[in-house]
Amino acid sequence: MKSDLQEQLRPTPARERLHALAILTLLLVCYVYVFPRWADPNQNSRLNMVFAVVEDGTFQIDKYVANTVDYAKVGEHYYSDKAPGVALLGIPIYAALAPLLDTPLLSGITARLESHSAFASTLRAEGSGVSAQKVRFAIVQVLLSFLLSALPTAALAALMFLWLQAVTPLVWPRLIVALGYGLATPVFAYANAFYGHQLAAFLLFAAFYLLARAPVRIGAGRALLVGLLLGYAFVTEYPVALMVAPIGLYALCGFWQRRQFAPLIWLAAGGLVVAAGWMWYNTTIFGGPLELGYSRSELWTDQHHTGFMSLTLPTLDALWGITFSPFRGLFLLSPWLLLALPGFGVWWRAGRLRAEWWLALSITVAIFLFNAASSMWWGGFAVGPRYLLPMLPFLALPVAFVLAAWGERLWLRVTVALSLLWSLVAVWGMTLAEQAFPSDALRNPWVEHVLPNWTTGNIARNLGVILGLEGVWSLAPLFAVLSIMAVVWFWLATHSPGDNPVASSPIHQPVNH
Repeated sequence: MKSDLQEQLRPTPARERLHALAILTLLLVCYVYVFPRWADPNQNSRLNMVFAVVEDGTFQIDKYVANTVDYAKVGEHYYSDKAPGVALLGIPIYAALAPLLDTPLLSGITARLESHSAFASTLRAEGSGVSAQKVRFAIVQVLLSFLLSALPTAALAALMFLWLQAVTPLVWPRLIVALGYGLATPVFAYANAFYGHQLAAFLLFAAFYLLARAPVRIGAGRALLVGLLLGYAFVTEYPVALMVAPIGLYALCGFWQRRQFAPLIWLAAGGLVVAAGWMWYNTTIFGGPLELGYSRSELWTDQHHTGFMSLTLPTLDALWGITFSPFRGLFLLSPWLLLALPGFGVWWRAGRLRAEWWLALSITVAIFLFNAASSMWWGGFAVGPRYLLPMLPFLALPVAFVLAAWGERLWLRVTVALSLLWSLVAVWGMTLAEQAFPSDALRNPWVEHVLPNWTTGNIARNLGVILGLEGVWSLAPLFAVLSIMAVVWFWLATHSPGDNPVASSPIHQPVNH
């Protein structure tokens, strides 16, 4: 029976596509079920820019600045102080949506939501209530968060699953890493939020994937796309420059080994196109091509003028804070990621994918040190250390090597099962507690934020609330849908066409057990 099931689940191109699509779909369902946080200053700063450009034809957010504390002031006008990548992509999307919101049909829906008690219950009790403009703002936030955060995050997890064919043909280790990344790390908290972390993470990993899976002859189109992806990742989240550089070096090494130099020119061209647009934006608003909004931030001057753009030297307090502390500790939220430590060792001893090993290690170390050197390393109101988010896919990859090499050992299976269970409870528990992320004034958010809100049934607003369900029961429809999806997924996986098994390329051999 066991061998029959293994044969039914044997990796084939059809099943690989099925698993990747199932990962993407399942994660999207989980992400969109919970609404983006309303009244979040970080998200509002970007949304203000989107609304100002589409509705007023200006980057000035003077009309909306009251809903955020993240703004820059130039002369007598206010602007978003955030890296502009996410907002710039949101502008054409809202421009296309705006006429639809003004049609009688959607105007009627907006009016009904304005007076809908269930929708009103999703707003903060101390807020100023519901208005047509707030409903419009919320609709746009939901759409942009889905297209520019949830969808990229789910796609990233699917790409991780597919890339890990280079590590092992086994499906279960790759599923654990991909789904663990999407559901059992702080990624889950930001996957449906209008921040820049997850879009940047997707752009970076997509660039890496295109390079790692490149054919022997790299075409101009692929190289140009990689350059665009890397450039746009930087203008979406400035700290990922520490990731762009290693990926760029990885590309250069690949081109050198192939004795191809034309792709390098195309990659540079893609990056330069993005850089030119970004410099025009900075010059138009802040007066110079390299002037950033943070340098004109009015409320966070101490932080932004400490060291170099808030960066000093890494401190032990910050390193402890972003790793194991109850305040923002990554490994307290997601202990399964600790398997990356032996994972790097197993990966190295495997003697394969050395360039990828160096890339993953350098990215992991660089972003950890960056976060530990920030004067505001905790990231304000947050779930876990949010500045680490773009790096997490590369930290998760070594875990697959451990699972592939030691997966038959009972102690490892028990360890993985328990750590994943804890991670799911911890990440979902902290993410869904209340309608705002834990305040940075709470030194132990587990005791001061998570427990009080869950015991009183005050969890993040979601689709179940709109259906009239309250508290924990509002999550019941989600788990019912996920159960059905899991059954359908398994059935399709065991009944998909039995085409040729997935073959490893000469440079992508599975780990020796």
